[in-house]
Amino acid sequence: MASQEAEFIKTMLIELQEEILGRAEPPTLEEMRARSEMFGEMTGEPQGVSWEDVEVAGVPCRWAIPTGGADDRVLQYVHGGGYVIGSLEGYRKLTGHLANTLGCRVLSVDYRLAPEHPHPAAVDDSSAVYRSLLADFSPEHLAISGDSAGGGLTVSTLLKLRDDGIPQPAGAVPLSPWIDLEGTGESMQTKSEVDLLVGVDGLKQMADMFLAGQDPRQPLASPLYADFTGLCPLYVQVGGDETLLDDATRLATRAAAAGVEVRLDAFPEMQHVFQMAVGNVPESDDAVERIGDWLRPRLGL
Repeated sequence: MASQEAEFIKTMLIELQEEILGRAEPPTLEEMRARSEMFGEMTGEPQGVSWEDVEVAGVPCRWAIPTGGADDRVLQYVHGGGYVIGSLEGYRKLTGHLANTLGCRVLSVDYRLAPEHPHPAAVDDSSAVYRSLLADFSPEHLAISGDSAGGGLTVSTLLKLRDDGIPQPAGAVPLSPWIDLEGTGESMQTKSEVDLLVGVDGLKQMADMFLAGQDPRQPLASPLYADFTGLCPLYVQVGGDETLLDDATRLATRAAAAGVEVRLDAFPEMQHVFQMAVGNVPESDDAVERIGDWLRPRLGL
């Protein structure tokens, strides 16, 4: 049974959903981007972390730096938001918690968003940041993570690095990854009544903006259709009440079949990217701790 704290978050999401459905007109892109900042408000404020805005490979980024943490290990984080919304500020607290849990720096990447910058802008930015980090850090001291579209982008980044002959990081952690832009997973229907954040129509709208008429089955856009051979170890987390549940399970199954080391944790009754409530919800705290437990030994921490 979900905790009381998790149920309270669900009540907030229901109220937001009712507000949106009760509007005469759908929200504009600007309103969607402004509203997305509220998800960062679900996160508890991390202690003992400082932040520094930087530019890496021409891409705006933000360091989350934990007090006493290692300076020679880095987790690169690419945020969610359907490739259309999301920001450094909205993910400030989550990346701070990840930095504390890992005991090293986290670099949050403000990649270009659609529709102004359609595919492959996001994967180009993410892979460029990683390549730039290689000038100062060895690949075995780097990891990549992201949620939702950022979870898909995490995998796409790994694919592009492999195809370009760039060394893989020590590991990658896709959270609730969106890897099928056509939405063909069975859970898109079977979980539609319990997922309070992600639905078929919203995903299609964002996919259309992201693709701008391109083939939705391109492997770097929809990693579901990729060959996963040669990718680094993956740790996939997903909520049990997500429409994207099958994206996560299919990623794990197909990557394992290609010889990739994979761990998949599905958290019963949890919503899409429930990790955002870390610091306020015990299930979220548990998920972030599991990320740390999985990544620290791979990074040598």
